[in-house]
This record gives sequence, structure tokens and C-alpha cells, in this order.
Amino acid sequence: MTPAVLAPLTGLTEQLFWASLLVFLRIGAVMSLLPAFGEQSVPQRIRLVLALGFTLIVAPAVAAPPPAQGLLPLAAEVVIGLSLGIGLRLFVIALQMAGAVAAQASSLSQLFAGAAPEPQPAIGNLLISAGLALAVIAGLHVRVAELLILSYDMLPLGVLPGTADLADWGLHQVTRAFSLAFSLAAPFVAASLIFNIALGVINRAMPQLMVAFVGAPALTLGGLALLAVVTPLGLAIWIEALNAFLAAPFQ
Repeated sequence: MTPAVLAPLTGLTEQLFWASLLVFLRIGAVMSLLPAFGEQSVPQRIRLVLALGFTLIVAPAVAAPPPAQGLLPLAAEVVIGLSLGIGLRLFVIALQMAGAVAAQASSLSQLFAGAAPEPQPAIGNLLISAGLALAVIAGLHVRVAELLILSYDMLPLGVLPGTADLADWGLHQVTRAFSLAFSLAAPFVAASLIFNIALGVINRAMPQLMVAFVGAPALTLGGLALLAVVTPLGLAIWIEALNAFLAAPFQ
């Protein structure tokens, strides 16, 4: 082929490579924080392969033309990817916070506390493991691919988002995470409050009774029973909130 014919092909190849690189930077940043796929227990090579796989899926669907080359588009894609990844990671943090609050309320905070890479109560380990398994079974990888493709409609390729809009969006995500965590742990807090009030009344009525020796085992047993009842309902609320975020992350 003559140089005149190869020149347009070379320019097209360079354009496709640049666009794919920008897509990979966004997906790689998301993958570093993505629930289940971006956990610290997953080897880095596996996460790199997953990022490349998502790039092969998302890159052909990105219709926006690549912007001018430079450091700003690269930084913009990393910032956007980290923002989306943090938004998804906050759902895992919500489960962790809910488990910590529930464990403190039900005196289970020290039971098997070191089972996870990050020390946390057993209830937190249970909620996170069950939540991640439920999300993967529900097709998390498919929903994440859809989220990444749709993200280019709101956040164009290589364009840095507005600082004020990004701050407002991040504040909303943090607020929702705390609200979701308290909603999941609310039954344990309410039950603990009622139980401790009842113990106080019994202690006032019968000062000779050592209510601490009677109440502590009962509180632990009640916490385990409540955990068995509340966990399925709480995980249903959590997966619904996660799916709502994946469907409309910028609302």
C-alpha cells in the first residue's frame, strides 16, 4: 500500500488508541474501588484483566469523538472513574457501618472480629460477604458495564466535571450511605434501647438481682435471633438501593 493510503489509516489507528486509552483510565479507576471485583483479596493481575475486559466491552459503545491529546483528558478520566468507584464503594461501607452499629447495639462487636482483611465485627463481615454475593448473582458485572456506557452521556470523554457539581454529588452519596447504614441497623438499635430500658426498670424493682449477668446473655441471644430475621430484609433494601444507583447514578 502506498503512503498516501496508509496515512489515513495511521491517523484512524492513533485516534482509536487514544480513545481506548481514555476509556481504560476511567474503567481502571472504577475497577480499583468496584465492589466484589475490586476487593483487596482479588489479585492485582485479575483486576487488570477485568479492567481490560470491561474496556473491550465499553470502548466500542463510546460514540463521542476523542478530545485533543494532553494531560487534562487523562486526569479527567481518572477523576471521573474514581468518583464513580467511590459512589459504588460507599454501598459496601454502608454495610460495614451498619454491621458495626448493630454489633455495638447487640454486644457482638468482638465476636470473630479479625475474620476480614480489615478488622471489623462479625456482623459486618456477614453483611458484606452476603451483600457482595447477592450483587454478583444479580448481575453486577452487567449493570456496571451499562453504568460505564451511560456515564459518557453525562460525563463526556476527557472532559473534567465541574467542581461544584462533583462536590454536591459526592455529598449526596455520602449522605445516602449514612442513611442506608442507619436504616439497616435501626432494628438492632431500637431493640437494644427497649431491652436496656427494661433492664433498668427491673433493676429498680429488684435491686438484689444482678441484671447484668442475666441481661448480657439474653442480649446476645436476642441479637443473633434478630440478625437471622433482619438480615434478609436488610439485604433486599441494600440491593434495591444499589440497583437504583446503577440505573441512575447522577440523580
